[in-house]
Amino acid sequence: MKPRFATFVVNTLLVLLAIVSLGPLLWMLSVSFMQTGEAGHFPPPLLPADATFHNYRELFVRAGMGRYLLNSLLIASCVTALSLLFNTMAGYAFAKLRFRGRDRTFRALLAALVIPAQVAMMPLFLLLKQMGLVNTYAGAIIPGMAAIFGIFLVRQYARSIPDELLEAARIDGAGEWRIFFQIVLPGLKPILVTLAIFSFLAAWNDFMWPLIILSDDAIQTLPVALASLSREHVMDYELMMAGAVVTVLPVLLLFLLLQRYYIQGLLLGSVKG
Repeated sequence: MKPRFATFVVNTLLVLLAIVSLGPLLWMLSVSFMQTGEAGHFPPPLLPADATFHNYRELFVRAGMGRYLLNSLLIASCVTALSLLFNTMAGYAFAKLRFRGRDRTFRALLAALVIPAQVAMMPLFLLLKQMGLVNTYAGAIIPGMAAIFGIFLVRQYARSIPDELLEAARIDGAGEWRIFFQIVLPGLKPILVTLAIFSFLAAWNDFMWPLIILSDDAIQTLPVALASLSREHVMDYELMMAGAVVTVLPVLLLFLLLQRYYIQGLLLGSVKG
């Protein structure tokens, strides 16, 4: 009875914790279907009295949220693809290739992790301004092309690839590019999915950098557009919640679809690293 009781207690606590965690998200979804002003009542209702899609129509028809959604999707997708390429190449190089200063360079990168990203925003903005990339998609994408954490993650996982396998490929006449794309990348699949989720979430949720680098409303991203919308409709809670649902839903679906690979990549990386 004791093991069963302990299992029951643990499962009950997990269910309660899940309810507490998901409660705000579920209420946000519920409010997005309420009539204008309905959520301002006290106590606030849990469910809409007369569910409507009016708030979503307002978002996409009047506020033009569809354009901002496509902008965020474009930027986040490009950042994810480029960061996967560069982080994987750099992580593999630090893990398996021998070159002068490799370990010192990697330690310097790790030390840079303690520097807040906000410190580099002004120099980065000035650099991109000199390159003529301010207020362009490229300016929003370039800073996310590589990340120290992503390089570290790939390096830790790539160290588990047998050196004998790489040496055998070299003896057979395979070049470094062929080894990387045909041997290394397939072996890094679990960690690549994990890194892709990290990169996409970071780019999708980024607010500060698009706000700094993009001044044209036509190419603005979803988080910045939602913040601007909240200033214009500060008391329209239902419209704000609909915008929050549109912002959260894509990344939530992405995580749920790739959850198994994401957890597998983290577990294997922690064991093999």
